[in-house]
Amino acid sequence: MAQSPTPDYISIGKIAGTHGLKGDVVLKHALGKRTALKDLKTIFVKEKTGSYLPWFLESAKIKNETETFIKLEGLDTVEKARSIVQKEVWLTTADFEKHAAKNSVISFIGYTINDNGKEVGRIEEIIEQPHQVLCRLLVEGKEVLIPCMRKHCRR
Repeated sequence: MAQSPTPDYISIGKIAGTHGLKGDVVLKHALGKRTALKDLKTIFVKEKTGSYLPWFLESAKIKNETETFIKLEGLDTVEKARSIVQKEVWLTTADFEKHAAKNSVISFIGYTINDNGKEVGRIEEIIEQPHQVLCRLLVEGKEVLIPCMRKHCRR
């Protein structure tokens, strides 16, 4: 699931678990490519209060297509790392644009949905299901979920 509550942040995934004994964590992301998050300095973790807390990256290493091992400043034990497991991870829009694949589903956020040339609404969130991808948008003040197909989207 990816969404953009403000134009400044975009959700890219969540902390899936811990790795090793030194506080490393596994970031499960929807960036659409293998990435070591080169030159990324900060990720943001959403707290229950709705605030976005910055965490500073010390290092990152590719695990696979959708996961990256990351070491965050201040997390030096498994116990400390567990405090952010299952939390959503956000990037600034500028960092998102640097690290997301141009053809990834998550990059549809901000696109406009059209129906026979008529603008329906702007994609606010992407929800990835096992067999389909849904776009969440507001139409006349109501939340609408529609299957996502590239041919119906334009920036």
